[in-house]
Amino acid sequence: MAKVDLRTFVFLDSLQPQLTGYLCTIARGYLPITRDAAMVIEVAPGIAVNRITDIAVKKTRVRPAIQFVERAYGTLEFHDPDQAEVLEAGRQILSQLEMRQEDRLKPVIMSSEIITHLHDYQAMLINRVRYGSMFIAGQTLYILEVHPAGYAAFAANEAEKTSPITLVDVQLSGAFGRLYLSGSEAEIEEAAKAVHKALAGIEGRENKAGAGPA
Repeated sequence: MAKVDLRTFVFLDSLQPQLTGYLCTIARGYLPITRDAAMVIEVAPGIAVNRITDIAVKKTRVRPAIQFVERAYGTLEFHDPDQAEVLEAGRQILSQLEMRQEDRLKPVIMSSEIITHLHDYQAMLINRVRYGSMFIAGQTLYILEVHPAGYAAFAANEAEKTSPITLVDVQLSGAFGRLYLSGSEAEIEEAAKAVHKALAGIEGRENKAGAGPA
């Protein structure tokens, strides 16, 4: 296999209800159900994700929901009710790539912003492009931008575990990942703290994305 850059490699131990519903909205593959374990892998070049999907589905019984193939980056999500099966698929992929989990890029938060009491006009703009829940004017908005993009799904799942927020949108492919949440100010503050803590706990190789323009 040609040299692959492992950008995102992250395990989601239990898919939360809103993130599960969101994935089912954007996925074209085999849809997950709530509490499935899942893994999100992002690689460069994008075309390499085809080979990685092949390894996962042939070596284990996991099922892929998402396979995004862009020129620069490729993103794969797969899942199974059994955590051990998902972890084994990840192990098989790393083995074939001759890599370790620590060879992934460490996530870098590019921006993290809380906007309270959002105006109706701005809520309209968000609702025009979102794939999750509607944003209700007057609520508090949380926006996260993270590099690499795949970690946005992990952030969304951890936020939902911690706080009764509403998941508005998750962009988990491309140059950067983005997460949009809504709720009360207290709920959003709690979710933001959980997201920062969870992302800080992911070990990996140095990520220079925050040092300047990508």
